Amino acid sequence: MSDFTQGLDKMQPAEQTHCLGILPNQLAATSDSDKLYSLLTDYNFIEAKLSASGVQALIEDYDLAPIPDIITSDQKADKLKLIQEAIRLSAHILAKDQTQLATQLIARLMPFEIPEIQELLAQAKQQKQPWLRPLTPSFTPPGGRLLRTLTGHTDWVQAVAIAPDGKRAVSASSDHTLKVWHLETGSEIFTLKGHLTYVNAVAITPDGTKIISGSWDNTIKIWNLETGTEILTFAGDTFAVEAVAVTPDGKRVISGSWDGSIKVWNLATGAVIFNFKGHSSFVQSVAVTPDSKRLISGSGDNSIKVWNLETGKELFTLTGHEDWVKAVAVTPDGEQIISGSYDGTVQVWSLLEKKQLFRLGKHSSFVQAVAISPDGKRVISASGDKTLKVWNLETKQELFTFTNHIAPVNAVAVTPDGKRIVSGSSDKTLKVWHLEIGKENLSFAGHDDWVNAVAVTADGTKVISGSGDNSIKVWNLKNGQELLTIPGHQDWVKAIAITADSKRVVSGSGDKTVKVWNLETGEEIFTFTG
Repeated sequence: MSDFTQGLDKMQPAEQTHCLGILPNQLAATSDSDKLYSLLTDYNFIEAKLSASGVQALIEDYDLAPIPDIITSDQKADKLKLIQEAIRLSAHILAKDQTQLATQLIARLMPFEIPEIQELLAQAKQQKQPWLRPLTPSFTPPGGRLLRTLTGHTDWVQAVAIAPDGKRAVSASSDHTLKVWHLETGSEIFTLKGHLTYVNAVAITPDGTKIISGSWDNTIKIWNLETGTEILTFAGDTFAVEAVAVTPDGKRVISGSWDGSIKVWNLATGAVIFNFKGHSSFVQSVAVTPDSKRLISGSGDNSIKVWNLETGKELFTLTGHEDWVKAVAVTPDGEQIISGSYDGTVQVWSLLEKKQLFRLGKHSSFVQAVAISPDGKRVISASGDKTLKVWNLETKQELFTFTNHIAPVNAVAVTPDGKRIVSGSSDKTLKVWHLEIGKENLSFAGHDDWVNAVAVTADGTKVISGSGDNSIKVWNLKNGQELLTIPGHQDWVKAIAITADSKRVVSGSGDKTVKVWNLETGEEIFTFTG
């Protein structure tokens, strides 16, 4: 039992709650970094704070660590960040079932050979009530691209939009509702009810005051983003509304419908300004150029059309996709169109030259949504293959893939600062991801056979790999450079471990030996046989 627990046990319940609420802030205010660090790495405190104040209050305690003059050691701050991120990744589970705390922490933090974290997990294993103990690090670990998961919808998430302030997201679902979320805390602010069936599309006005939703009930609804109240219903469509967009000037709403028509509405009055007809199949996506002068539509007839929003006339048609065009977006400079199709491809088109420029790449299933970073340099695609991919628009290269959804990804949006992505999926969840942390994937190439085992040093600077080529390699985790090759085993290297001080590597092999190596020099220290 820790000193903290002993002290807490002497208090009345009301005193315990008060203490748990103010203690981290008091330690931060007095710059007592050692006690704050000990507190935030104490499982008993984590468990008690979660029980007394909830998961978000617990997460916010770790925000005290990066404040200057509190936790001055970068290594300590990094360790606290790992714990905080593990709790944040588990927040949607812990909000419903706090008894899963030990399971969540162990399954996410087990790979980190850091003494304080291993001590935290050892404390977690001592709890007395029955619990499911993970034997392997089976959950998404901290330090990656996934920030948190938002749960609450009871059916597919079909569309996502982010408010201009970057603090709120709005999701549209097949459960007939929209939900407004706080992106920092992951909390649901409110649920918008009013549509009679699937809500397929959502957009937010540039001033951040209104939500526009489109539904299979043939209506478009306008909502107050601050209060969640319905303002207007546009009921001029006679078929399901598949897509909506708002012009950058905030004056007009664009809707794409199942009958192949596109309507332009006056946002203030609900009057129809134009009714574009030209597609021979349903319209699944619409986007507007930054100058509010042109409209781009993607259709089930496999084509993209460009329209003049001032005259209501079709300007030209782009063809090249081999299946439905499910998504379109326009680059911030207004010069290029990005499209995603059921043929699995993401393609780039020139608005000025009226032609296809190149294909970025291909998913293994249909592309459901595309988004562009605010700087216009990256494209994000969401697919039925359960992944999101990030592409470099200048080099045409795939940068990395986000995997964690367990069903098709139907929607994606980027925050205005370009740092985060929000995705919506048929698994009924939204996920918030780091975009900046997702630098290009490093490829560690050098082994001549399968890689059977990997381990990371406690300071996070080196990766050690064991291979079927009988060798061990040491890599620089920051740049992917090979630092050492350690030969010595006569058969496959099947297991790797690193000592707590990061000075030695222990390897197990099919040659029936265990060897201990100097991590800095690669020299063999001794061999265990038997």
